[in-house]
This record gives sequence, C-alpha cells and structure tokens, in this order.
Amino acid sequence: MTFGFASSAATSISNSANSASRLARMLEPAEWAAAGIPLLRNPREVVSGLHARHRPIPTTAVVAVLDPEERLAASASFVRRSVPADGWEFRNALLSHLRRVIPHDLRRRTPVRTAVLLYCREGDERWTEEDGAWMWGLRDACTLHGLRCGAYITLTRGGWQVLGEGRGGRRPSSTSEPSDLAEISATVEPLELRTASGAPEALRRTAAR
Repeated sequence: MTFGFASSAATSISNSANSASRLARMLEPAEWAAAGIPLLRNPREVVSGLHARHRPIPTTAVVAVLDPEERLAASASFVRRSVPADGWEFRNALLSHLRRVIPHDLRRRTPVRTAVLLYCREGDERWTEEDGAWMWGLRDACTLHGLRCGAYITLTRGGWQVLGEGRGGRRPSSTSEPSDLAEISATVEPLELRTASGAPEALRRTAAR
C-alpha cells in the first residue's frame, strides 16, 4: 500500500509539473501585443490566399513565409495532433514544416522574411490557451529558422481574426467554400513558390475581396 501511495503521489507531482511547463510555453494576448509583431498591410488578402490554397478545416494549421513585399514565398499545412496544447510541440511541428519548404535565414544579421500562422479551429474569436501555445510555438520556430515572427490568425465559424490587432472579417470562415486561385485577381507578377509538396509553383499575390 505504501508503494501504491508513493507512486500515485509521484504521478500527481509529475502531472502538475507537466501542466505548469505547458502553461509556461504559451503567450498571453498582452505579451503578444507587446512583442512588436509586424502588422500585415492587407490581412484579408493573405487570409484569402492561404484559405484558397490550403482549404483548412478545424484543427488545421497553415504556416506561411512572406517576403519583404508581403508576397507568399512558401507555405505548408498540417493537422494538429490530438495532444494537450503545448507550445513546445507546436514549435517542433512548425519548424519541421518550415524546413521542408524554405531554407533558413540564420546567416542574416536581420531577418527579412516573415512567418505568419493561420489556425482553423472551433469556437469563437476569443483567445484560448491553445492560441497562446501556438503563439509561443510560432515565435520560437521563427527564431530557430531565422525569420521574423509575424501575425497569428484564427479562422472560425464567425470568420477570421488577427489576434492582438483587432482586425478581422466574416469571410473566409471555417465553413465557407474556398475561392478558386485562378479567379483571384493578380496584383503583382508571379512568384516562384514552394509548398509542402516541394514542387515549385507560381502564385500571384491575391487581391483583397
């Protein structure tokens, strides 16, 4: 009985420590707002383009790298695993997909490309601990890949929202049909793009709708 009690106590302590560690690996909205995240010039344009390209459903994360002109240089999407929200796990997943689609910029003195994250989930636009873990993971993944940490965007039934900025819109949403990329107006010349499949692909910058 003594051994059973000791084991139970040790498990409880271990679970509490793990929970505390996960809480430490997330960012509150105030921390995110104070981090100096660069504003997107046209967030609707970015969201519409990523939504059309990756067609996310709830629990899908889309990480994208933008060049200094806010053109899409690379992007990848993946479905979140069914594990507790942990910034460390999210960081590793984001970093793994970034490495597949674009070389790092660690040799540069100052990052010139910016990574943004679009996460499609259930619920409303209000911040959740899961969002905080994604924010922590995005910031850390950007540091390790030599990128600037950019916007974190949620996509829900109510539409999309750039957390920490108060900007958002009703379309696209997690339930809306994606636009056809061929029908999205082009505003700049095509850019050679690499997606998660590794195949080069020309993408025109999408116009705001």
